[in-house]
Amino acid sequence: MLRPPIILHDVVKSYETPSGSFMALKKVSLEIQQGEFIAVVGKSGSGKTTLLNVIAGIDRPSSGSVTVAGQALQELSEHQLSTWRGTTVGIVFQFFQLLPTLTALENVMLAMDFCKKYPARERRARAMELLAKVGVSEQSNKLPATLSGGQQQRVAIARALANAPTLIVADEPSGNLDSVTAATVLGLLRTLADSGTTVVVATHDKDIAALSDRSIYVADGKLESVSASASVSSAQPLHPIHLQQGAG
Repeated sequence: MLRPPIILHDVVKSYETPSGSFMALKKVSLEIQQGEFIAVVGKSGSGKTTLLNVIAGIDRPSSGSVTVAGQALQELSEHQLSTWRGTTVGIVFQFFQLLPTLTALENVMLAMDFCKKYPARERRARAMELLAKVGVSEQSNKLPATLSGGQQQRVAIARALANAPTLIVADEPSGNLDSVTAATVLGLLRTLADSGTTVVVATHDKDIAALSDRSIYVADGKLESVSASASVSSAQPLHPIHLQQGAG
């Protein structure tokens, strides 16, 4: 029997602060299947971002184990972990974090330049293909400052997809967007999950849970509950939002 691609077992993450040790995650155990869209829901400081960072290999657990696609992350050196993360995980941030002096196209190509997963001669065409996939190919030669927030987030998603990751993690990807644009971006993430990419989104917005396969509620570093979304529970099909070229 195949094991789930993401397995956390008794994960503890603590940080040293001036006032003493702070435990951000408290013996978290979790399994996530390939192609699931998971919403990690919780208030600020609940531990949801730390949970995402542990899954993505950004943070190491203080104790416990994290296995992604058969790889035990705690066994990797820092260099090995960085290489693994670059080719396996796509990361989407709330504030986009595009390099301001590079065009949209160059931002996407840069991710491929770092990992060298694709030959140099193929990177420009692949970057254009990804920008078209997220609906902003017409903005390819523009700098981030000239793009709307929604367009920048789409470029950021294209960048996250540059090295064909099996896992996308997104920390509050709609938190800096208006409601209409946010719905479009989340619809794109839903479409990625439907195509087989595992998507884990941290959010304080419970409305996002309706678009997910499962919602994981985190409070004070603990998993409070895990539930299927209303759409999945009622066996109603999920309808990803159609992306209009250049919108948002």
